[in-house]
Amino acid sequence: MSAHAYSPVTERTVEELQKLIGASNVSADLEKRIAYSYDEVPRFYWDKEYIAEVVVFPETTEDVSALMRYANDHRIPVTPRGAGTGLSGGAVPFSGGIVLSFEKMRAIIELDKKNLTITVEPGVVTAEITKAAEREGLLYAGDPCSGDASFIGGNVAENAGGNKVVKYGTTGNSVLALEAVLPDGTVTWFGGKRRKDATGYDFAHLIVGSEGTLAVVTKIILKLLPLPGKVLDLLVPFPDVASAIDFAPRVMSEGKVIPSSMEFMDRRSIKLAERFLNTRLPFDDAGAHLIIQLEGNDPEVLADDMERIGDLCFAHGALEVFVADNRTTRDKLWKARKCLAEAIMAFYPKYSLEDLVVPTSEIPKLMAETTRLCTKYGLEEANFGHVGDGNMHVNILFPEERPDWHDIVDALLDELYDFTASIGGTLSGEHGIGLKRQKYMCRVMDASQMELIHRVKLAFDPNNILNPGKMISCPDRE
Repeated sequence: MSAHAYSPVTERTVEELQKLIGASNVSADLEKRIAYSYDEVPRFYWDKEYIAEVVVFPETTEDVSALMRYANDHRIPVTPRGAGTGLSGGAVPFSGGIVLSFEKMRAIIELDKKNLTITVEPGVVTAEITKAAEREGLLYAGDPCSGDASFIGGNVAENAGGNKVVKYGTTGNSVLALEAVLPDGTVTWFGGKRRKDATGYDFAHLIVGSEGTLAVVTKIILKLLPLPGKVLDLLVPFPDVASAIDFAPRVMSEGKVIPSSMEFMDRRSIKLAERFLNTRLPFDDAGAHLIIQLEGNDPEVLADDMERIGDLCFAHGALEVFVADNRTTRDKLWKARKCLAEAIMAFYPKYSLEDLVVPTSEIPKLMAETTRLCTKYGLEEANFGHVGDGNMHVNILFPEERPDWHDIVDALLDELYDFTASIGGTLSGEHGIGLKRQKYMCRVMDASQMELIHRVKLAFDPNNILNPGKMISCPDRE
């Protein structure tokens, strides 16, 4: 369906939506519509303004069902939105219409200690789930860097990764079940509290990572785990990027330990974090830092692991090994790692935050090519990310305003994405495709896969009203 085939939102539309879900849950105020029409991809990135015609704030699954039924009947596009922390333009209303914000659906419904699950609504802040689990001696393993602000619904939509993927997997690995509202308003459950299910297709994990293009998630059942008794972090400076990246896989292959996190920051990232937080990190002139997090229940075993990994670090060129084994020092370390996207936004007039993922053995090639391209186009780079799972946040930075910045970024990304694909990588490991990377999908998927995505989209959403223009364009359907 082309954008021109959608119905506009009129005053009558707004009145009818108010009758459906309450006047206080519907807003056509221009200032509010603009505020809810963008995520963390800056407005200057887009070629035009994308502004919702109305914003709605459902309070229940029944509200969402009624809204979707109405939108489907009237052919009005609907863009689901979490906390707006996304980095792909996934919550941008490409075709106008309705933005569906979940900030009023923020209940933790149940924590089931017998089945080790927690059931939540999509507007719960991710960190609140972590805290609720910890109070019961349990662990929710999802740990995106935006966890203090992001909604769990957005994490599910993007299949968010974060810091603990190397040991626990992405958000999808923690999802057991979803209550979903289909584009026609039908409400259904995919999955359950079961740990195994070979009955039919795995629709729950098809919805995870579908970026709000197939269904609207209204409840989520997440898997919980025992909370480790002790956690410590190692900050390991290396003289250069190559030695840090080369060492990372040795933690598992030679150290015989699966760390819960293994993060990477290059020198520019370290300096940005220090400037943003007004603090200093040890060995801040090092070429790169690794953060290696270890956890366990037996203090002696954990101490042995720490010593073994420390010795291995020194054997492969580490400048020092700093141990953060209390809450204060650990929080300082992670604050530096988690602030980096904000720091870039604060200090650079133009930038493009990328989310490339490659086989871990290919990370050195990716870093080298990024440096080559930034040198070629006269730009700066700041690279950090989840080196343990091959997901690198390559950030293209403009040190000064340039009117042709968009053309330069497009040219650089053309080369960078092609190179990434050539070494077995792809466009995004956790931020998603959204509007930002949609035009590049053909670089990593062949025509048969693109066609399958079209078919799946239309099977769920034949009128193409749910988050149109995202991930992959849908063929016209009149």
